[in-house]
Amino acid sequence: MSETFTKGMARNIYFGGSVFFFLIFLALTYHTEQTFPARTNEAQLSESVVRGKLVWEQNNCVGCHTLLGEGAYFAPELGNVFQRRGGEEGFKPFLHAWMKMQPLGVPGRRAMPQFNLSGQEVDDIAEFLKWSSKINTNGWPPNKEG
Repeated sequence: MSETFTKGMARNIYFGGSVFFFLIFLALTYHTEQTFPARTNEAQLSESVVRGKLVWEQNNCVGCHTLLGEGAYFAPELGNVFQRRGGEEGFKPFLHAWMKMQPLGVPGRRAMPQFNLSGQEVDDIAEFLKWSSKINTNGWPPNKEG
């Protein structure tokens, strides 16, 4: 092999590497698009989940909480709150009680405001959080307790 590195060799490495990594990018994009419907829990979307997301947005919950790692870090992560606080049997009663007794008024602790949500709105948020807890996030965020 020649000891000289020519412009032609550099160009071939550049173009060859560019094509190689572009093909990898296309393959990963295709794989993501194929697995996206199964990972997003799309089949479980219901009217109450959509209404719960609307209540979530109207009350700017993401201004304090994170959901699946996105949002503010002032209050706990809520992506896995459904499992942490009772699952199928206990989550809705827990959420109703929690929302009703806000703000707690504990000195030196961050306070959640009282939003005066109706029972239906709390049920809808519960359904939205239940749905979001079943999204396959590959273990993200890593903090189990929010």
